[in-house]
Amino acid sequence: MFRVALKDVTKIYPGDVLAVKAVALEVADKEFVVLVGPSGCGKSTILRMIAGLEEVTAGDIYVDGERINDVPPKDRNIAMVFQNYALYPHMTVYNNMAFGLRLRRYSKREIEERVKEAAEILGITQLLDRKPRALSGGERQRVAVGRAIVRQPKVFLFDEPLSNLDAKLRVQMRAEISKLHTRLQATMIYVTHDQTEAMTMGDRIIVLNQGVIQQIDDPLSLYHSPANRFVAGFIGSPPMNFVEGELQQESGSLFFKSDGFSLKIPERMHESLQQHGATEVTLGIRPEDILGRDVPDDAAADARVEVVEPLGSEIILYLAVGEWTLVGKVDSTIHPDPNTDLRIGFDMSRCHFFDTKDGQAIV
Repeated sequence: MFRVALKDVTKIYPGDVLAVKAVALEVADKEFVVLVGPSGCGKSTILRMIAGLEEVTAGDIYVDGERINDVPPKDRNIAMVFQNYALYPHMTVYNNMAFGLRLRRYSKREIEERVKEAAEILGITQLLDRKPRALSGGERQRVAVGRAIVRQPKVFLFDEPLSNLDAKLRVQMRAEISKLHTRLQATMIYVTHDQTEAMTMGDRIIVLNQGVIQQIDDPLSLYHSPANRFVAGFIGSPPMNFVEGELQQESGSLFFKSDGFSLKIPERMHESLQQHGATEVTLGIRPEDILGRDVPDDAAADARVEVVEPLGSEIILYLAVGEWTLVGKVDSTIHPDPNTDLRIGFDMSRCHFFDTKDGQAIV
């Protein structure tokens, strides 16, 4: 049985603003699922509908097989952690974590046991007597998570919980949440606009754009086999490069040609491209598949180096090739100067092709 299921769920706000369109997804028991996409794609709206904070315009939401569209939020046994910590400033950490249990009239002994257990899991036992103003951002976020843990809910919902933290603490906290999922063996649905968070945390990732699901898959499948140009460009940092051009047959070989490019296409891709029919296609190639040395003769181009960004073990290059600007990620031993010429190659065994009109993946 799926712990959470959405059946063609749609949300329309006043003024005919379509936020979510016919979303269908299933989250298994103990699974960690991440909703990811740009701002305004509908991911937080989906989370709020599951929690009962937004009404569903159309469709059905189920938890453990029970339809919950009309169940009040307080009765859904779902805990939500928000971007802003929403802690009571006048209460201690202990009382912030215990507050919801007191409202539900749990015994004093059970409240104490649950709070202390959650505090131990999160490593905040020494903070229980402090008030929020005496805590760092990471500690406040732990308290907010602890407040959810003590409820022992069926489902945890996280709405961009790390957005207010600095970069180093964000990396630390995402590891903590992943470990928490493993320890609790709980069902978790996590919303973020950060594709790195999504890739490192989720068992499965749901990519959304303009209220529509683009692809549901495990992180590596999303990266290596994107369903369309949007997913290919959203997953990966720096994002995939795209070049529009056309297919040409020459001497029994198939080539991709564009301004500044003539790239021989591997034979294994020929059948899919020829079956597609269109000669105008879009090449997609990731920055790490642009080569700065050992350049193949049949997949090369002359580039002008515009910007060089050293990152230690690797270097990011912004390259002008014909009318196109590409981003390459190369070994740090390749260190050209800005405004110099560089012969670059393409690992065509790892390239992608998309329909230029609708953006769907061809191969």
